[in-house]
Amino acid sequence: MPNAQFTSQALSGTLLDAPHLQLFASRDLVQTRMLVGQVMKPHRLEIHGGSQQLASRMHHMTLGGVALSRLKYGAEVDIEPGCLEDFFLIQMPLAGHASIESGSQRIVSNANLAAVISPSDSTVMRWSADADQLMVRIDRQLIERAVSAQTGRADQEPVRFELDFGWRESNAWRCMLLYLSTFAANEIDVVKYRLLVANIEQLVVSTLIASQPHNMSELKRPRRMAVLPRHVRKVEDFLREHAHEPICADQLAQLAGVSMRSLYAGFREYCGISPLQYLRNLRLDGARQTLLAEPDSNVTSVAMRWGFSHMGRFSIEYKQRFGESPSQCLRKPPAPRR
Repeated sequence: MPNAQFTSQALSGTLLDAPHLQLFASRDLVQTRMLVGQVMKPHRLEIHGGSQQLASRMHHMTLGGVALSRLKYGAEVDIEPGCLEDFFLIQMPLAGHASIESGSQRIVSNANLAAVISPSDSTVMRWSADADQLMVRIDRQLIERAVSAQTGRADQEPVRFELDFGWRESNAWRCMLLYLSTFAANEIDVVKYRLLVANIEQLVVSTLIASQPHNMSELKRPRRMAVLPRHVRKVEDFLREHAHEPICADQLAQLAGVSMRSLYAGFREYCGISPLQYLRNLRLDGARQTLLAEPDSNVTSVAMRWGFSHMGRFSIEYKQRFGESPSQCLRKPPAPRR
């Protein structure tokens, strides 16, 4: 494994800067917005303050479901892509900085701190005039398929990574970037070497998942054909019957006849989540059933009925679990009676 000093020096200004990879160079805002949008997605791009001169340049290479880009605007810009929807994006400033708000997370990325933007989180950014960013774009399905294989759960909520990523501290990530930059610099025909490209996809995806925490990191593959321990089954049954009532963790441990530590360990081992998260999911399920069954109700009253007092957090958790907002669910026509 190359040492940190070597890899930090190698990840310098020449990375992904070969002439054959240059996609465009422009001083025109509309043209820049359009060309970047073709590589990423349509978005809002404005020069902050409006008085600076744009001097944009982008290098780009696609490797199957993974793409490498290097982008600079030469002016302070505001960027609003909304939800990326179809891909994850890792932004690593080689120079300058960027303030990023994605979902409920906010950071200022710099030469040591990257941003991992998840596709289901609405995002807005401001890049400094000297920002020069190396970016890795990964198709959403590649990440979600890999996480599903690790957890054994095909019905999981959308994968969300922590936004801040100390990428230079990860030997595996830095070495992977060096390999990709060497590959890109050699003008290899990616159509001819499809198996190699598939291996690159797997390398990038597995390295990110291993290097950066995400909301599925704590989940383990559930035990197949395993019988639930009596205390876990007893608490599960109780939660399903009393999800609409006030419940605390101490009460559950007393009911199960085990320590709090043993109760939590049992749930994480056999269910993949804590007993209180299990209860929260039951209540989210109950709220959804109520919204679907009572189209004349309102989201706030239903949320309060199921024990959710923070409307913003309720909406976020609801969308993470069901892929739509509570208000979208409420607008659905009721299912026909049989």
